[in-house]
Amino acid sequence: MIAVVDYGMGNLHSVRNALNMIAADVCVTSRPEDLAAAERIILPGVGAFGECARNLRASGMVEALEEEVLRKGKPFYGICVGMQVLAREGHELGVHNGLGWVPAAVQRFDLPAGGLKVPHVGWNEIVPQSETPLLRGFRRDPTFYFVHSYRLVLDEPGWMAATCEYGESFTAAILRDNIFASQFHPEKSQQNGLRLLQNFLEWNP
Repeated sequence: MIAVVDYGMGNLHSVRNALNMIAADVCVTSRPEDLAAAERIILPGVGAFGECARNLRASGMVEALEEEVLRKGKPFYGICVGMQVLAREGHELGVHNGLGWVPAAVQRFDLPAGGLKVPHVGWNEIVPQSETPLLRGFRRDPTFYFVHSYRLVLDEPGWMAATCEYGESFTAAILRDNIFASQFHPEKSQQNGLRLLQNFLEWNP
């Protein structure tokens, strides 16, 4: 069973529908005890970093996530702001503390004036940076759907699983042990997104 964490900030309907399309057993939940019963966990996120972090802490799910993901090692997937909130801090409308799982800061795109627009919205290719079964089964440099104004800036490049180019090279996905996360939305990425979710369903880190 895959638990999709509901803390009031995720694109829950689309994530659940995408998982249903690959015949996954899905539980959308705001109850910590459901994470203990789950085999895998997905943390979606939509909106501003600070609000996302506050809502997640207020939900009472942080302790359960740390127990199931960090200590028990269950496969975990963070999506969009669900990836960003894993960082130590986010610089959106002030500086806000994240969960601190990933040595990184979340910063706004720093693009030249008169160039590409922010937010970055639409389809872009990603370039895998490490071997992982999560990114297998695609043609070279597959495309996924992005919508964001801020990007994850890693302290340690060893976390980098994939990059994307949008005026600069930025972090498209991260991976370490049982923790995977992407800036793009698999639930909005059609067949490539479904393939990635299927890979996550079969992943045994």
